[in-house]
Amino acid sequence: MFKTIKNDLPASIVVFFVALPLCLGIALASGAPLFSGLIAGIIGGIIVGSLSGSKIGVSGPAAGLAAIVLAAIATLGSYENFLVAVVLGGIIQIIFGILKAGVIGYYFPSSVIKGMLTGIGIIIILKQIPHFLGYDSDPEGDFAFIQVDGENTFSEIINTINHIQLGSAIIGIISLAILLLWDKVLSKKGKIFQLVQGPLVAVVVGIIFYALTQSHETLSIAQSHLVSVPVPEDTASFLGQFSFPNFSVITNPDVWIIAFTIALVASLETLLCVEATDKLDPHKNVTPTNRELLAQGTGNIISGMIGGLPITQVIVRSSANIQSGGRSKASAIIHGFFLLTSIILIPRLLNMIPLSVLAAILLIVGYKLAKPALFKKMYNLGWKQSIPFNVTVLGIVFIDLLYGIGLGLAVGIVVILLKSYQNSHFLHIEDKSNGKHRIKMTLAEEVTFFNKGAILKELDSLPRDTYLELNLLNTRYLDNDIIEILEDFLFKAKERNIDIKLVSKRGVEENPESFIRFFNERPKSSLSLS
Repeated sequence: MFKTIKNDLPASIVVFFVALPLCLGIALASGAPLFSGLIAGIIGGIIVGSLSGSKIGVSGPAAGLAAIVLAAIATLGSYENFLVAVVLGGIIQIIFGILKAGVIGYYFPSSVIKGMLTGIGIIIILKQIPHFLGYDSDPEGDFAFIQVDGENTFSEIINTINHIQLGSAIIGIISLAILLLWDKVLSKKGKIFQLVQGPLVAVVVGIIFYALTQSHETLSIAQSHLVSVPVPEDTASFLGQFSFPNFSVITNPDVWIIAFTIALVASLETLLCVEATDKLDPHKNVTPTNRELLAQGTGNIISGMIGGLPITQVIVRSSANIQSGGRSKASAIIHGFFLLTSIILIPRLLNMIPLSVLAAILLIVGYKLAKPALFKKMYNLGWKQSIPFNVTVLGIVFIDLLYGIGLGLAVGIVVILLKSYQNSHFLHIEDKSNGKHRIKMTLAEEVTFFNKGAILKELDSLPRDTYLELNLLNTRYLDNDIIEILEDFLFKAKERNIDIKLVSKRGVEENPESFIRFFNERPKSSLSLS
């Protein structure tokens, strides 16, 4: 794991700076203690990172669960009661892993996964614009279209125009310039610029800028636009930030309903993120999904036991890790240790980091996820790829992550059904001789009930006095619904003077009687012709 430490250490620093405000912001958006987000980030990095089979995935509190957590805490009456559901959710995830439910992630179309990545990239950019310019009425990590402050994504950006903080905007622009210079120019000039990452330089410059302008009337940065890590006064106050589950409510049905909800949503988000990060990974590593569910379940049990939010693998942190050159799970683990040591040793220094600097880092991450060239590429692949892709993107931007993925998947299924309807058979009309149309119908390799409508339409539209050759040579499976359609058609064929020749691996049969006999000999549920 540590053979690639020269890649993983710089990447872990970038992931740390991306994770820090998100851990705090997601906790705030969830209505949970701020420290709970940091606990989830630490457990997600150290524990889940160690147990996971993913080399480049990074876990922590997820924005997609914020609304669920907010409602669950209100339903259960206290945060300690909610932690019981987190622990139970982790146990359920372990059961999912044992039952090998991780295979579900492989059934999402590539167009939907690419749409998810692009949609998240766009939403990161849109959500970071207010923070970049010094307007912070919405907490970091609230990625839903309708925000917790009642505004939507676009109205928040419009409101930002009247609330720009000059100091935040200036250091944000300077940080963005540093990041671009490092990425496009300096990283190619020497190893020192590869070891010392641009985001670290931007953060240091941001802290210096804040320190120098604190007393300046125009350029000073308000406390609301700085990182806000809880600062304990002593060991006792630090330990007092941990919360513990109240297991006396374990018999409450609501606790179990919320636990199953957390397990299902967290598992789905994790599996989708695994699929997405594997696609982004330039080294094309494949993550064992069942092991990932076991790792996530273990992480959620531990997080819930000490007061942390639910954990999933998270695409924002994972993509930042990949873009920064992370090669092994060491980067995820080290970022967890950075979170742990920094909140213990240097919380006051962390609280001097302007959020606009971290917003600049996330703007770069978002752009790399949502490059304009990808829209052109998906368009060129045809409507079967571009429509599910675009629906997923729009759903994520205008509703939220899970709804967007659900809409994209639904459209993808409709596309599959439509193509299945269209490709069930091939119809070839030959010349008219001896007063009869000669028509050849070749059925597909597998013909299921999805194809009923198309085949029924073609058979019903055959004119009188037709000679039909039904070719089943390439057909390996006929669904019972299709067999019944063909049997019913035999009776209509007699009335319309349609002669039928059946061509199959059993041979050639020229009359309806043998045709009927052929199907009467089949198994009742379906016909296998292989």
